[in-house]
Amino acid sequence: MNQDFDLSLYLVLDPLLCRDLGMVETTRAAVAGGATMIQLRDKEASTAAMIETGRALKQILHGTNVRLIVNDNVEAAIAIGADGLHIGQEDMNAADARHMIGRDMILGLSVETEALASSIDARIVDYAGVGPVFATSTKPDHKQPIGFDGLARIVRLCPIPSVAIGGLKAEHAASVYSAGVVGLAVVSAICGQPDPQAATILIANAIKEARQ
Repeated sequence: MNQDFDLSLYLVLDPLLCRDLGMVETTRAAVAGGATMIQLRDKEASTAAMIETGRALKQILHGTNVRLIVNDNVEAAIAIGADGLHIGQEDMNAADARHMIGRDMILGLSVETEALASSIDARIVDYAGVGPVFATSTKPDHKQPIGFDGLARIVRLCPIPSVAIGGLKAEHAASVYSAGVVGLAVVSAICGQPDPQAATILIANAIKEARQ
């Protein structure tokens, strides 16, 4: 499976928050500021629209080491030539997803409980998105927030690299990295900010300090 990717500053795009600047320009700014991974998440978009946006994002990311992950749409991920797919527990079985995308594409899985973390098959899934750490309005149907203590308990049981998600900002970098994650995922901390590049730099610097 693909192991050559950097989860440290993982931006999950939100089409509503990005409506003024757009997801493509937000991505351009975030990459300039230090984002290491981009997830295209748009639950309301058609597959055709996802493919169009994804291909534009691929152009932005060409020549960088930043990977593009598509949320919960296998058909779009394959058509785009994305680097990976991210699925939730309710989206599909991880083994089925791996079978559909092949061995080379990155596969991420949302994990909300210690039981789910313990059940991960490291031969199938490349990384776990653990959370939500806090309640967040960017995903109204989110599970019960786990807090930093819950994050640490779940990460200890994950057999694969973990990225923390859910209401996180630069000020949380030290706490989430102390919990054992290898990455910090953000949405509103970059999407919809007046200056997404400056917002990303702020988070990237906080991560750098947290990892020292």
